[in-house]
Amino acid sequence: MEKRVFLFVLDGLGVGASEDANKFGDEGSNTLENVNAQIPLNIPTLKKLGLTSIDGLHLPKESDILGAYGKMREQSIGKDTTTGHFEMMGLVTKTPRPTFPNGFPDEVVEKLEQAFGTKILGNVVASGTQIIQDLGEEHLKTGYPIVYTSADSVLQIACHTDVVPLEKLYDYCKKAREIMNGKYAVGRVIARPFMGTINHFERINEGRRDYSVIPDKNNTMEHLIEAKKDVIAVGKISDIFAGKSISQNYPSHNNKDALNSTQEILNKHFEGLCFINLVDTDMLYGHRNNVPGYAKSLEDTDQFLSKFIPEMKPDDVLMLTGDHGNDPTTPLTDHSREFTPILIYGKNVNQNVNLGILNGFYNIGQLVEEYLLGKPTEIGEKVWKK
Repeated sequence: MEKRVFLFVLDGLGVGASEDANKFGDEGSNTLENVNAQIPLNIPTLKKLGLTSIDGLHLPKESDILGAYGKMREQSIGKDTTTGHFEMMGLVTKTPRPTFPNGFPDEVVEKLEQAFGTKILGNVVASGTQIIQDLGEEHLKTGYPIVYTSADSVLQIACHTDVVPLEKLYDYCKKAREIMNGKYAVGRVIARPFMGTINHFERINEGRRDYSVIPDKNNTMEHLIEAKKDVIAVGKISDIFAGKSISQNYPSHNNKDALNSTQEILNKHFEGLCFINLVDTDMLYGHRNNVPGYAKSLEDTDQFLSKFIPEMKPDDVLMLTGDHGNDPTTPLTDHSREFTPILIYGKNVNQNVNLGILNGFYNIGQLVEEYLLGKPTEIGEKVWKK
């Protein structure tokens, strides 16, 4: 039989502030619980998988859980997409990636302008939806790209598609990625195209591109590739890992696209890992403090899983987690330092197993390697049926 793991990352799904959340300004963040407090969630499948029964959550518990469940404590210094996904695959970021709360230094700005052949606008910490309203008119007049950052280790470039074609924007980002190395090695450079008219500008999420730092090769995905297993990326996984250690790529612009691709992959023959990022909870709703949208996105994923699970093959394993928190109920619009869930289901997985708190998102990758490559882990004794 083909052994397959479907790893779903619900981007921005946290299950309570971590013990060091105060160092990140995230005391009181609890994405799942706080969303549910405002809009009671209808997520019966996720409940059966153990999501609401995780230790520390004040949510309705499930008495008969389909598999193993718990939460994970991040070991990396950070709370962003790259750091979270890298750690899942065994790459712990011990040195924080650089952030720029006062904008990028003159040295970087000079290099960017020289590489672009034009001046830049912005160079501030900003909300991506707000800065295009603030600087969009000037951008239309001058053609200068809007460069900005956030609390995360990112450099983002926004351009109106009528002024700067997508390919030129992507070229700006590639040049910026080359510049942002060494002490300036941000986790991601992100292309942020937008459209519309003055005071009515809108981001074009379909045109977004992420240019990540290149991961170290000593990671779960590379180990699978070396063992001649498949590593299928869905959503922005390929962007996050700079296209490395991936055998097939199914890019998507939203959860609907990603879930459609995942359903298609479920019905194909392969042996290995299908690694899925579901971005809407983070990109569309978490950052924009849209609680109803966040709740609806979780419920839509729950409905998909209710149909996906019965179609899984006997040797398939489903894992579900988050890469960080993104609590839409707080005044902040950035990620939050939280525990993330770990839910595991399959015919080869023990039922009703509370894993408690696991140190490190890398428990995900270790369990994937144990199941697919036979590398034993301590936690595996609780998870896998003998």
